[in-house]
Amino acid sequence: ITGLAILLSQSLPTEYAPNEDRGAFFVSLRAPEGATLETMDRSTRQLEEILETQVGEGKPIKRYLTRLPGWGSSAVNSSLMIVLLTHWDDREQTDQEIASWLRSETGAIPGARIFPRTPRALGIRGGGSPVQMVLGGPDYEQLKEWRDKMLIAMQDIPELQNTDSDFQERKPQMKINVDRNRAATLGVSLSNVGRTLETMLGSRTVTTYVDRGREYNVILQGADADRSSTDDLSNLYVRSSQTNQLVPLSNLVVVSEMAGPSQLKRFDRMRSITVSASLAEGARLGDAIEKLYQVAQDTLPASARISWDGESEEYLNSGSSLYLTFALALLIVFLVLSAQFESFINPMIILVTVPLALTGALLGLWAYGSSINVFSQIGAILLIGLSAKNGVLIVEFANQLRDRGMRFREAVVEAASVRLRPILMTSACTTFGALPLLLGTGAGAEARQPIGIVVVYGVTISAVLTLFVVPALYVLFARSTSSPQHVSRVIERLRETTAGEGGALEGS
Repeated sequence: ITGLAILLSQSLPTEYAPNEDRGAFFVSLRAPEGATLETMDRSTRQLEEILETQVGEGKPIKRYLTRLPGWGSSAVNSSLMIVLLTHWDDREQTDQEIASWLRSETGAIPGARIFPRTPRALGIRGGGSPVQMVLGGPDYEQLKEWRDKMLIAMQDIPELQNTDSDFQERKPQMKINVDRNRAATLGVSLSNVGRTLETMLGSRTVTTYVDRGREYNVILQGADADRSSTDDLSNLYVRSSQTNQLVPLSNLVVVSEMAGPSQLKRFDRMRSITVSASLAEGARLGDAIEKLYQVAQDTLPASARISWDGESEEYLNSGSSLYLTFALALLIVFLVLSAQFESFINPMIILVTVPLALTGALLGLWAYGSSINVFSQIGAILLIGLSAKNGVLIVEFANQLRDRGMRFREAVVEAASVRLRPILMTSACTTFGALPLLLGTGAGAEARQPIGIVVVYGVTISAVLTLFVVPALYVLFARSTSSPQHVSRVIERLRETTAGEGGALEGS
């Protein structure tokens, strides 16, 4: 039975938490940097036309809200939509299925990338991308090279889709290199060049003035018409400190246009780029993380630092912490039972019911096609107490029967038969109480069902197997044990015998 439990635990898929249908999802639309508001408006309206086909009576979408540009972003090249779905009982499709349909329909919108993202369970951050790998390195040029390799390799992982990164080189930039030797020859300092560029292309506060008791900044800035293109640099001049003549700035600098990121990010105080992806339909987070990590090991050099963020980080951290919690709960129950029975053998026999219950729970998860996640692991912790009480009923009553003078084997058989009804009744009450979690539908059912599966199947199979396994182990290992009241009862019998003998002597 323990071997079957180990085999099932290794074959079942793992994830942090199952996807919950929350009745809404987000759609983000992103165009290249430099896209105008009119272009974004046109692309967003095309997206709205696609959504309109599923809005109305008998359709899954109730309404949608559009924001251009997106919330929390001043960039014109982005928009965000919140798609509100009809009630769970009024539609057959889940939010995941509707998002997948929208993803397949929006490929015809030119010049824009559309990312339908369903909310993650337990409020995990990450913008709907459960898989987030953070690449850390010495500089961004090296990180860009690693990012490109990873994005190409991620295309071959069937569990992943919508691969992306947070390092988008789409913001137009102008790089100005100053010819230092020529500037020194003409008597133009680098600070003078920089101040001129700052004033004309950006802005510079030069002084303040007071008007009616209030102080205002005086800001110098070139006119919009004089700084709209790189050709306007030919109209800028700087003064030579040697000849006091104006020198054309175009004679001192070399201008190159390039694209760069809008922001540079760090992770754990290290330069980083995050590659992200959503899960394909039917894929599990544990399998995707395992394959992505293996691909990273094969693709990236040893100097690359690999970290995880978002739901991926929570999944990796929660697995070890919940297993530690399970081990501590098992230890506490063992110590309490040891103190109660004044023995280490009886608690070991009782706790054999825990792997029996876990085997039943894993069988239930396998039968329902579910996964090992944070909710099923919480249910496994509950099974420690729910299954151990069956063993306590049999072992405690067998000890009492032995104290009454019943032979060892007869006491075990009698305890198992007499305690059959209490075990079945308590197990049935627990099982029926957990059935609403197992059979419930609607909002939040995806999170409740794993707990119901673990409790119902674990308690049921544990109750049946306990009636056979616990008596058998008791016969094998507990022959030399006794109940905690055994010594006190022996003393009481000796006291009664001594009192009886004293009374007989006085009578004689």
